[in-house]
Amino acid sequence: MTSISKPFNGTIFHTHHSSSFPHQFRQHLHSHSITLRHKSIKISAHAVPPLPQNHTVVGFGMTTVDFLATVDGYPKPDDKVRTTSSKVQGGGNAGNALTCAARLGLKPKLISKVADDAQGKSILEELEADCVDTSFIVVSKGGSSTFSYVLVDTQTKTRTSIYTPGDPPLVPDDLSQSMLLSAFDGARLVYFDGMSTETALFVGREAARNNIPILVEAESPREGLDELLTLAEFVVCSARFPQAWTQSPSIPSALVSMLLRLPNIKFVIVTLGEDGCLMLERSANEDVGLEERNVESFLELLYKEKDERLAIPTCISSVVTKFRVNGLGTVCGRFFIGTAEKIPDSELIDTTGAGDAFIGAIMYGKCSH
Repeated sequence: MTSISKPFNGTIFHTHHSSSFPHQFRQHLHSHSITLRHKSIKISAHAVPPLPQNHTVVGFGMTTVDFLATVDGYPKPDDKVRTTSSKVQGGGNAGNALTCAARLGLKPKLISKVADDAQGKSILEELEADCVDTSFIVVSKGGSSTFSYVLVDTQTKTRTSIYTPGDPPLVPDDLSQSMLLSAFDGARLVYFDGMSTETALFVGREAARNNIPILVEAESPREGLDELLTLAEFVVCSARFPQAWTQSPSIPSALVSMLLRLPNIKFVIVTLGEDGCLMLERSANEDVGLEERNVESFLELLYKEKDERLAIPTCISSVVTKFRVNGLGTVCGRFFIGTAEKIPDSELIDTTGAGDAFIGAIMYGKCSH
């Protein structure tokens, strides 16, 4: 199997495909131009929109060293298992996502923190080798850089991550206003991985004051994330987050609830692993004459348009509709179902970094829009 050199915790890049895009995520890049009703659109990797001259993005969040161990099966309590392979490489949500962005042709700058230890040096060297601007990463004297242990299960093609936060953590006093203004210079988008929310809010408020669109990744509810989400125009969340955050009975109703609670959001995407993703885009014009539909029954019908025989990514979209969630209200918008490419088991290595690669593709899509 071919592989991009210097992999940064992103086995999603180990593919045979000629396109440089993370293969299961290409469908989003064209989603804003699709207006057909209940129509499945095949996505061509050769129809990728070109980047404008200014394609700088800023990321804030975690960058780590990952110690990956591949095993034939996840161990039970008190088990001793032998690894089939092991490697040490860069990781972390923000580090991975910006590495993907750089490989797609963007110019990413990363705001993060490492220590002046061997792991911190390795993190910086690997990011710089992938053309990620590390000049805004704070390097502490003493302390320890963030690191993770990652178990890769070859049977289930999944990974389990245990991370140890760096010390001392990144705090607002580490970042001067002049440093942030320099980082934001020319930026089309600022991405937050949802970690270190106190400092993320400090950075996010400065980005908002400078009218830079904000993308927030939401993996799980945590203190400070709610306020960060109020600053966001775009949200990408894990499969478990929408219902956990809104206490809604289903993902579709949870997405409507998120748009009701967060009026600044233009779209929210939930990633669904091998099932692709689901996106709800808010409509700028709320036509009072629009048909009002129950969101759950509407999505049931839309999902019936999926063609399970297709191995390539597709996008199924609705027209603008007024979606109703009983007891909460209505939102005008469009749903997009993005299917994932069906990858043969013989080609699939594992899912390490897959969600981060998705974020990188979203950043590319926003910069090219």
